[in-house]
Amino acid sequence: MSGSINKVILVGNLGRDPEVGALQNGDRVVRLSIATSEKWKDKSSGEPRERTEWHRVVIFNEPVGRIAEQYLQKGSTVYIEGQLQTRKWTDQESGQDRWTTEIVLQRYKGELTLLGSRNQLPNNNNEQVSSNNEQEKPKVLDEPLSIDDDEIPF
Repeated sequence: MSGSINKVILVGNLGRDPEVGALQNGDRVVRLSIATSEKWKDKSSGEPRERTEWHRVVIFNEPVGRIAEQYLQKGSTVYIEGQLQTRKWTDQESGQDRWTTEIVLQRYKGELTLLGSRNQLPNNNNEQVSSNNEQEKPKVLDEPLSIDDDEIPF
């Protein structure tokens, strides 16, 4: 194989509100904690089982980070596409080396899609959402689109 692929896709729920911060150079960073769950039936007892995994997500992609900051909250369902990265740092208190593995959405890379019902979006009263660059909240349709089958080109 001439190349390699480092791609992570998650669909899960936020365990807490997004955490917004800044790097030493002033670039913004948004951190998410996403839970994914797996359910199955125990073969021996027949009882339902569930296992939840927690994933750390770090967003360096500024437009995606702004969307996460404005529209995501604890419990939001999201689709995330990023890269797996492990980083090392030295613990200030103990002096020991520490490692963490995160899903990273780099600048100009990665994807975040809000999933779930209209009721899960904050500010559900169609008010304008303001941010540093005065972007409007995407419009949510109140009723389904009516499309005639004859209008579909395939």
